[in-house]
Amino acid sequence: MDQPAKLNADSLGIVESVIMGIAGTAPAYSVEITTSTIIGTSGTLSPASILVCGLIMFGIAYAFINMNRALASAGTSYSWVSMVFGRTLGFFAGWALLVLCCVFMVSAMIPAANATLLIFDRPMMNNVHYVTLIAAAWLTIVSAIVVKGVKLTSYVQVMMTIIEGVILLVIIVASFFVFPHVQQHAFSWNWFSPFAFTPTQFASGALVAIFFFYGWDVTMNLSEETRDANRIPGRAAFWSMVFLMVFFLVFIVIALLGLSDAEIQHYNTNIIFAIAEKLFGPTWGYVAIIAVLLSTVGTVETQMLQFTRTLFAKSRDGALHHRYARLHPRWQTPHVAIFFIWIIGLALLFLSSYLPTINVILQDSITAIGFQICFYLGLTGLACGWYYRKVLTQGPWAAVTHVVWPVASGLFLFFIAIYSIPTFDWATNIVGMGGIVIGVIPLLLNRKTIWAARRG
Repeated sequence: MDQPAKLNADSLGIVESVIMGIAGTAPAYSVEITTSTIIGTSGTLSPASILVCGLIMFGIAYAFINMNRALASAGTSYSWVSMVFGRTLGFFAGWALLVLCCVFMVSAMIPAANATLLIFDRPMMNNVHYVTLIAAAWLTIVSAIVVKGVKLTSYVQVMMTIIEGVILLVIIVASFFVFPHVQQHAFSWNWFSPFAFTPTQFASGALVAIFFFYGWDVTMNLSEETRDANRIPGRAAFWSMVFLMVFFLVFIVIALLGLSDAEIQHYNTNIIFAIAEKLFGPTWGYVAIIAVLLSTVGTVETQMLQFTRTLFAKSRDGALHHRYARLHPRWQTPHVAIFFIWIIGLALLFLSSYLPTINVILQDSITAIGFQICFYLGLTGLACGWYYRKVLTQGPWAAVTHVVWPVASGLFLFFIAIYSIPTFDWATNIVGMGGIVIGVIPLLLNRKTIWAARRG
């Protein structure tokens, strides 16, 4: 087997890494499609749900930061769980990430296509096949950018994030001038109290709140392509999380202040559009859609980076076929892995436009993805705690950030995942648990191939 070349090292600095972490979580996209769900679940305690789950996710962020210092790897959770708990458990940690990246990318392409048509050709939004073609075009554009190299990818991401940020900043500033005087929900500091929940209410909203924060860990997948690979990705992840927690809290508060329960339910997955339209009129509603479109395309780009870098790392280690570890001789990107996810994405998109069952599965993917997020991030938190268990005697701060906080966060994520299983319908269970379990097939097939090669 040919030895794979190295990824293009020293391509990213701290600024690009922070922006990648922010874009990976897709702030505008997450707020747009998830705000009505979390308010429907947690009501005026939604800010508290975001705050508590953000603190839990900070424990996982510390796990990633600490494990990245021990081993900077494009495979992140796969590599670290393999190092601590063995290659089988590591394989499934990486497999869960591969599955959720694939499903999320495809399901996010539909909103991107809808946003494009809402801006340019609104009547065609009801044409399923036309929406699918636009989604396929976006997937192709993103794939072409990613295959050209992480430097070009970061430039495009920075540009999109700046435009998105300016639009959202205008909306935020205007909201705090207008909505406090016409409050739809009377503001209370109790909104932020983690002690106001019933256990059932908190657990029900936690899986949705965790989805808000998913994606910042792309900075670690790019560690082998970042300057000072053991430190800068961790700093970027930390500051990304700080920004995201503040941003999500602000927008949830704005939604509660500015929109009634009926409006939140009516606009559903168009919350930013509703806020902008209420503040500035219909024209700015469409400007807000541009921010959502850029956020959606940006997160698809980062998901593709996470998918291809994890697939690259697993293949480089022999956990999957070595073809996915091949790098383009000019761009130093895992072009075979990128081509693979592009083809899979196109196939799922076109199947979803013809087969109602596939479409239902993609629509239910957010809840299912929450289960997979809990699985691979929870394993990483536990791996960090076990790997650094000896620092428990080296002072309280080291003990908390290296062991206690990551392990507590990991255990909480597993609890939320298990608690949520009975609430899943069949489609969600297929995507959530079935997507992980099916990893047994490539695991066993690859082991059989390796054993056969060794005997030969």
